[in-house]
Amino acid sequence: MLAVTRALAAPFDLTAMLAEVAAAARQVLRAERSSIWLLDAAAGELVLEISADIPHLRVPLGTGLVGVCAHDQRLINVPDCYADPRFNAEVDRQSGFRTRCILTLPLIDHLGVLVGVMQVLNRLDGIFTPDVEPLAEALAAQCAVALTRVRMSEAVIQGELMRQELQLAREVQLGTLPGVLPLVAGYDMHCTFLPASLTGGDTYDIALTEQGLLLVLGDATGHGIAPALSVTQMHAMLRMALRLGADLESAFRHVNDQLAATLTEGRFVTAFIGLLDTVTHHLRFLSGGQGPILHFQATACACTSYKATSFPMGAMPITQLRPPVSIELARGDILCLLTDGVYEYEAPDGEQFGRARVEHLLSQHQLASAEEFAAHLLAELQNFARGAPQEDDITMVLVKRR
Repeated sequence: MLAVTRALAAPFDLTAMLAEVAAAARQVLRAERSSIWLLDAAAGELVLEISADIPHLRVPLGTGLVGVCAHDQRLINVPDCYADPRFNAEVDRQSGFRTRCILTLPLIDHLGVLVGVMQVLNRLDGIFTPDVEPLAEALAAQCAVALTRVRMSEAVIQGELMRQELQLAREVQLGTLPGVLPLVAGYDMHCTFLPASLTGGDTYDIALTEQGLLLVLGDATGHGIAPALSVTQMHAMLRMALRLGADLESAFRHVNDQLAATLTEGRFVTAFIGLLDTVTHHLRFLSGGQGPILHFQATACACTSYKATSFPMGAMPITQLRPPVSIELARGDILCLLTDGVYEYEAPDGEQFGRARVEHLLSQHQLASAEEFAAHLLAELQNFARGAPQEDDITMVLVKRR
């Protein structure tokens, strides 16, 4: 048994592990053959994984000796298989092997969870007498623990591979964001992107185009790889449309309709898309489901809030587009674009951060730079959260006229 335990501690590959289990069973119990069945809990079936000459079979729980053993989770010792009605002789007919006696053992891990069934066939010197049953159960326990260890090791390896894939996806997504914001005379700008996981469903952009200073804030449903792909797709299509000379309305419509045609059902992107004339200081924007849009007016020391101009982008094709909203950024004014990861950040008692707190901070720190205001807002969020975890991506685009 100690030699078997050492052997079972070595292999990490599942197939090699199962072969070791089957060989150990034949060696310890002096049997002609052995087989290993693994539990498919989702299907409620046992799957034959290791056998000398039988391809994969599936047996429902409760059917045959192996199914009854798994269902009852107890050892079954049958000295004469063809005299037991639970024995399925079809396997013998397929293989040409004749089973005389059989020992069927549940493989139960250290947490008491069934992971499979082991069968040992035809003892070389007779039948499996009751005195070998404790030895068989000890072997089955060792095999179950070893099998669980292999599965856990595989899960750790797969988890690490997934982490590496997510890290790569994060690098790709960050590569789509502007590395350096453009320098525009008379304006102070800052952006922040804090995904809730390695990849996020938010995006932003500030870029000089022929049509004006492009301002974008996008937020796809959920967070993770799928939303990251959605916002990256939206971002790329928008840049291409503007590069080809589209105006604000045409770019918005074409991107929306293409997203509606390609995104899976239930997926959409809320997005603010605006073009700022940095000479006249007029901003024209359309918003697909993204809001509130805050315009802090320095002379009045108050915020004007704008709602979305249409439904989220990609939800459905646009049949009629409302005209863009046009506003003027006076000296000291701030355009504050935030995703709902800010507004809907919840404290431990369930209270949300809300719009009023943002407006109060804009009034309180109106003389701060855009970067300083972002730092004040994040600090206030942390104080408000009182340790509650970040559940959604946080992205902000701040544009202040000096």
